[in-house]
Amino acid sequence: MDSSVEAHRAGGAWPARLDVAQSATGLCLAAFLMLHMAFVSSILISERAFYTVARFFEGQYLLGTSHPAIVSGVAAVVLLLFVVHAALAMRKLPHDQHQLGAYRRHAARFGHADTSLWGWQAATGFALFFLGTIHLYGMLTRPALIGPFESADRVWSGRMWPLYLVLLFVVEVHGGLGLYRLALKWDWPRGVDRTRLRRLKTAFSVFFITLGLVSLGAYVRIGIAHADHAGERWTPALSTAGR
Repeated sequence: MDSSVEAHRAGGAWPARLDVAQSATGLCLAAFLMLHMAFVSSILISERAFYTVARFFEGQYLLGTSHPAIVSGVAAVVLLLFVVHAALAMRKLPHDQHQLGAYRRHAARFGHADTSLWGWQAATGFALFFLGTIHLYGMLTRPALIGPFESADRVWSGRMWPLYLVLLFVVEVHGGLGLYRLALKWDWPRGVDRTRLRRLKTAFSVFFITLGLVSLGAYVRIGIAHADHAGERWTPALSTAGR
């Protein structure tokens, strides 16, 4: 009797444990998202700044030479977190048309803002499973092709800008909603007003979408100017030469 009770208690704790794991992986991915945007937007400072940051993440200034495999390792870890987070989140998605219909009726009947936001979070998460994987796979398999010209050529000559444009909106909306729901779930900051949290969520998404659009525009501009030399790598010497 006692053993069956203990087994029930252990089994009953698993949904909470999985929720903690989902929250932790989501928080890690949100932190990476902000760091990644800071790295990508360094192109707005200058091509040299972007080149310097890219080589830093390859370990050039700590190890003496660049090791693109470091980027592949980071991409592999992020991809693993991404897949685990998606698998945990799928537990809460409607599994058939009846559950989906029940959710829609519930949302329409109560008109609760957070219920509708959950739908947007689910939809953007579904889209991310495809769009995000494509981007991460590229970073995993071609880590050396990160630089002012290399990245701009991928965006423009490689015709990746439509995917990046859609990915930008999807990931920033999903990230903002995810942080908002995390704050509500774990009551952090403690006692914060829900309306204020929604404003912070909106400000987060607007800021990063705007920064992303401006940065993407810079890569498109460089890519157009460099289209005749697509495949050529950026170097400090080439920058000094003025072309």
